[in-house]
Amino acid sequence: MSAAIASLVSYGSDSDSENDPDATAHLKPLQSGQTMSLALLNSAPEVAVKEAVETGTHLDPSLKEVTYNPTYETMFAPEFGPMNPFKSQQMAAPRNMLSGYAEPAHLNDFMFEQERRTFATYGYALDPSVDTHQVCTSSYIGAVDEAEKNKGLTVFESGPKKSEKRKKVKGGEAEEIDSFLGPWAKYADEKDVAKPSEDEQKELDEITAKRQKKGRNEEEAPAEEKTILHVKEMYDYQGRSYLHVPQDVGINLRSADAPDKCYLPKKQIHVWSGHTKGVSGIRLFPSSGHLLLSSSMDCKIKLWEVYGERRCVRTFIGHSKAVRDICFNNTGTQFLSAAYDRYLKLWDSETGQCISRFTNRKVPYCVKFNPDEDKQNLFVAGMSDKKIVQWDIRTGEVVQEYDRHLGAVNTITFVDENRRFVSTSDDKSLRVWEWDIPVDFKYIAEPSMHSMPAVTLSPNGKWLACQSMDNQILIFGAQNRFRLNKKKVFKGHMVAGYACQVDFSPDMSYVVSGDADGKLNIWDWKTTKLYHRIKAHDKVCISALWHPHETSKVITCGWDGQIKLWD
Repeated sequence: MSAAIASLVSYGSDSDSENDPDATAHLKPLQSGQTMSLALLNSAPEVAVKEAVETGTHLDPSLKEVTYNPTYETMFAPEFGPMNPFKSQQMAAPRNMLSGYAEPAHLNDFMFEQERRTFATYGYALDPSVDTHQVCTSSYIGAVDEAEKNKGLTVFESGPKKSEKRKKVKGGEAEEIDSFLGPWAKYADEKDVAKPSEDEQKELDEITAKRQKKGRNEEEAPAEEKTILHVKEMYDYQGRSYLHVPQDVGINLRSADAPDKCYLPKKQIHVWSGHTKGVSGIRLFPSSGHLLLSSSMDCKIKLWEVYGERRCVRTFIGHSKAVRDICFNNTGTQFLSAAYDRYLKLWDSETGQCISRFTNRKVPYCVKFNPDEDKQNLFVAGMSDKKIVQWDIRTGEVVQEYDRHLGAVNTITFVDENRRFVSTSDDKSLRVWEWDIPVDFKYIAEPSMHSMPAVTLSPNGKWLACQSMDNQILIFGAQNRFRLNKKKVFKGHMVAGYACQVDFSPDMSYVVSGDADGKLNIWDWKTTKLYHRIKAHDKVCISALWHPHETSKVITCGWDGQIKLWD
């Protein structure tokens, strides 16, 4: 214990106290049984507490929240470093722009625009620094005299004369709104209204009745059907009509085989002219292709020879408006026509007789026979009311309706051995249907897709060529998945707004299509490269057909009313 105290004493003394005898005089060795009281010594240096440090340190002016109560000196201390004794009051003033400090003014956009326009028009505006509740002459800046003259009116406020006139026109004060009968109130009295006499009223009723009857007749009654034969003899010396497939044209038209190799057509070799308006569609006779059927906007349908003298054989007249689509049956003995007069008509190809008429009071946009041999009595038509309607030609009745599209139906194409058909519509979608099942089992619609108003099945039945309204021909698989083939996109032509029909060469080497400029475009199927372009028509080239038995014969039709043969 004594050793420990001695060490403490020696720790507390310095060199001066050691040499000074007075300083150590009071330190005497302890007797046994004595105790000594010691003062508590703190050998560590004095350290400031956390609060003292924080209150004495710099306060960041950009802080939005302070978690302690700072002192006055801390809050009004210089931002950085010690205070600058040479800083003037002007220099110390806060600045948020080059010329000084601009106070934010809470003014809505309308008030600001009102004052700006008033100043631009009249030369005065309200002083923004003055209280708006105490408006007087001194409250304005600019042309104060003008402000007094106009009583401080803004551009959005009307003058007294206008308001008086407005009140007068509208029927008086706001309290009189219940008694205001409107601008025609003065004609309410029957004495002031002119009425026809009894004779005049009778004549008016007759005219109205005639008009209504005429309109009803035009809508309800189909146009009278007639036909014109343009050849001298309907039958030859053997009793064969023009439907008989010729044997002396250099190629076997009865053969089901396609030519092995096709070539690009180079020149025009014939023009069929006879339609007085644009041609809307052309169809070749099934299998042989020795006859050509054309529909036109002149309401007529014509049948032409493809070989020999290439004459117009027969004209079918029976629609009162433009013919939209035509379709042969499998044998070619009959065909259907769809027109804007809302009628679908079944014709005999040989005699020209109209066999039957079908209508559901809607415009048919496309029509197709079912290609199955046992279903040749059934056909489907895409209508303007978004439906696909199925008719039976034996009964003339609708037997099925496919109602899933959201826009007018543009095309119907049979695929997969005629078990299914594909339809496209103005709703920019493509739907696949099982025959006779009115629910689509495949629905294809992408945000990037456009309407596809012309679709053609390839000769091998594997692909669908769709004319898209973004100036492209898109290729979809026609088996199972109906996927878009992104590697096969045919571009380079202008078709936006027109349903230009696409076709394939029989050997699948080329794809042909007309365009809005009247050109015939030919692409290579494998590379999708645009090989050839021919100026075919003066107006839109609406359809192009490659003859199924010829290596290089292509038939085009256009809105100039002509049908042309190229080789």
